[in-house]
Amino acid sequence: MSLAVDRSRIESLVRNAIRQSGVASPAPAIASAGQQPLGWVDGKPNLRVSISARHCHLTDEHVEILFGRGSVLEPDKDLYQDGFYAAKQTVMVVGPRKRMLPSVRVLGPTRGASQVELALTDSISLGINAPVRHSGKIEGTPGCVLVGPAGSVQLEQGVIRAARHVHMNFADAEYYGVSNGDMMQLSIRSPDCSVSFEDVLVRADKAAKLEVHIDTDEGNACNLDAATEVELKKSGCACQH
Repeated sequence: MSLAVDRSRIESLVRNAIRQSGVASPAPAIASAGQQPLGWVDGKPNLRVSISARHCHLTDEHVEILFGRGSVLEPDKDLYQDGFYAAKQTVMVVGPRKRMLPSVRVLGPTRGASQVELALTDSISLGINAPVRHSGKIEGTPGCVLVGPAGSVQLEQGVIRAARHVHMNFADAEYYGVSNGDMMQLSIRSPDCSVSFEDVLVRADKAAKLEVHIDTDEGNACNLDAATEVELKKSGCACQH
């Protein structure tokens, strides 16, 4: 028992030292025990970079208003993150001066507040000055009108340009030496279009799989479809910028 305690203590001290040095740590103990963390391949995180096209999240109340009494979201396609999906339903998003996006996909499950996530070109098209915000941070943001087959909803706020972020579980976070709320850097190398993205927010959760979300404008800027290499690393200190 004494040996087991000492070894556990040593492993903890080593992990802390590596984390403080900023060097990516080796696979956590959970991987070496034969049970790989969620989303890992061959004993290490499997990085996925996805383009998050314009979409909206709805409350249960707004689903019923837009699609009819008793309506619920109907899953059409599962997303990479378990439990999340693209619904069969779409809505029209209407901005000032009757500018509109006719078919914006609804993502499920429902949320406590409705929210529309756009890229910069989408917001320009609608005539809405949408600020860059992290999901759920909608206080003081512009609103819009949502139109469905059964009714319409006036959102007083909730239109944002979603800030880039990375979903990861706690084993991923340990591997990269980061914690929930930290910032990381994503480098994408593609022919004549290589780009490094700063300010990638870490959103750590025990059930998440390693996935970076960028919007359509960012995906086009780096020609993500033709990328030859992607790298995610912890951001340096402020003195390096």
